Amino acid sequence: MKKLLLLFVAIALFSCKSEPKDYVTLQGEITNATTDTFTVMGKNFKKHIKINEDGTFKDTLKVKNGFHGFNDGKIQSFIYLKNGYDLVLNFDTKEFPNSISYEGEGSSTNYYLTNKLLFIKNEQLDNYKTLFELDKPEFDTRITDVTKKLDDLLVNAVDLDPEVLKLEQDANAKLIEFYQTNYDKEHGNYAALKKGTPSPKFNYPNTKGENVSLDDFKGKYVYVDVWATWCGPCKREIPFLKELDNEFKGKNIAIVSLSIDKMEHKDKWLKMVADENLQGIQIMADKEWNSDFVRAYNIQGIPRFILIDKDGNILDANAPRPSNPGLKELFNSLDL
Repeated sequence: MKKLLLLFVAIALFSCKSEPKDYVTLQGEITNATTDTFTVMGKNFKKHIKINEDGTFKDTLKVKNGFHGFNDGKIQSFIYLKNGYDLVLNFDTKEFPNSISYEGEGSSTNYYLTNKLLFIKNEQLDNYKTLFELDKPEFDTRITDVTKKLDDLLVNAVDLDPEVLKLEQDANAKLIEFYQTNYDKEHGNYAALKKGTPSPKFNYPNTKGENVSLDDFKGKYVYVDVWATWCGPCKREIPFLKELDNEFKGKNIAIVSLSIDKMEHKDKWLKMVADENLQGIQIMADKEWNSDFVRAYNIQGIPRFILIDKDGNILDANAPRPSNPGLKELFNSLDL
């Protein structure tokens, strides 16, 4: 009888034992949310989660374990999700990413990810020129320092998911290999566009057929927008570019929009300038991607924005976009 009772208890305990969840529970609070929707995206996966009036959100997601993107319409970042996680994510859009915090299962791994993203941003590893423009001895020293810091991030991570540990070890090795392998090929291009070096010059016709040259703006800062009528991301910058032109009109800066449309599409360019009432100085390059100015700046994608100082030297060969609030802060820091 006693054995039967013990067997009954054992069966009861086994029956009550919870099975591992095959989904993620994700909840949290967004302070100063800019929309009512929080979106999580992965490979072949997208989930829109409603943000309540008090900034809270909660939902379940069945995911493929791995890194996912998230955004609330303004903030964009990454998160690691694994079925079985019960994760709380909180942040303030006005203090992102420093305000981000995690609780629950999966929090340790995502704290590591946040620290990694902050490290990449602070070390400017997402901007190739910061390393490729360095002379070789300085480059080697920097690579050694970055390698050690990446290793330290992994060593100091607490309760890091084993899958993430392996992925990060591989990713870090490939990142360092990328820089070392491509340095010789890229150094010449980036060093020539280093801050303080003389800017390549443009000399192209405006909408009236009159040539406009960089030399025409000596004593002024010049902000160059390289774009084309067929470029969707370029056109999305137009309202911000107009706002920028209006705000800094009369200041000691020229805003120049350089189209790289094909010459046979000149009428299309002229029509868009007129229809959209485009502001600033509108000019058109002579050989689209093969124009001297475009090739000198090694432009392989548009829109591209360039800031040149009053002496005709490069201030930023890859300046912020008009839609980036940091651009106005940059302009306001200059002696305009």
